[in-house]
Amino acid sequence: MERTAISNRPRIGLALSGGAARGIAHVGILRALEENNIPIDAIAGASAGALIGGCYATGLPIEQLEKMASTFRWRHTARLSFSRLGLQSNAPMEKFLRKHLPVTRFEDLKIPFAAMVTDLQTGESIVYRDQGDLPFAIRASCCVPALYMPARDPEGRYLIDGGIVNNLPINVTRDLGADLVIAVDVNFDGAHFFDQPRTALGVLARVFLAVEKIVSNQERDTADLLIVPKVGHIRWDQTRFSSELIRMGYEAGLAAIDEIKAMMQSYQRVPNQLEAVS
Repeated sequence: MERTAISNRPRIGLALSGGAARGIAHVGILRALEENNIPIDAIAGASAGALIGGCYATGLPIEQLEKMASTFRWRHTARLSFSRLGLQSNAPMEKFLRKHLPVTRFEDLKIPFAAMVTDLQTGESIVYRDQGDLPFAIRASCCVPALYMPARDPEGRYLIDGGIVNNLPINVTRDLGADLVIAVDVNFDGAHFFDQPRTALGVLARVFLAVEKIVSNQERDTADLLIVPKVGHIRWDQTRFSSELIRMGYEAGLAAIDEIKAMMQSYQRVPNQLEAVS
């Protein structure tokens, strides 16, 4: 795995939340950081955050990632399922990633990355990182319960959306070596479009929102900086607003640049023994 050269500056990590279509805003965040020379030394993501973060960690140019996000539609990554465990299968997502990503193994990533997944049977969080198959890990992290059938790993475990247990993986980003963690929560702006749910899917959407809010609240205050794109008016299924989502992520990222640079300048990093020797 290629890693950023050691220096006295702090290592910067990103913790990217889930949020379905809203996760496209993460692309704008990455654009803003890249344009302002903010280094990214580690990324951890759940669900949509795993999809965007994992693609970027492969070294995929931001222009290509923007193009993919701008043309993304749910039909590209799912097919009708004949399983009782979900309405659809997101296996096509895995196939799509294998075709378009420059590398497909964790060992070959340009930036250390972790994808959050939930074990359906135990309810425990699983962290995919360091080695193994990247497209499968991203797909598993995006398996929204009931909508998508669980992904099954070689050990026979049924895996679902990582945001169910750890939707804002700040702790995992630190485990990847980040000194300062920037958390991006695309759900924190709320859901301004909601009235009373009228269908079972509407109820399910409310349930997911409540669960992810509770889970994110447990971690949010441990970030060194929280970025909240103003996307509360866009539903989680509205991929057609991809350009607007990218723009809002970009604007939120730009608004945070001065604070990020100030954090980096004031941080006093102490090299560990291995770094001191090298």
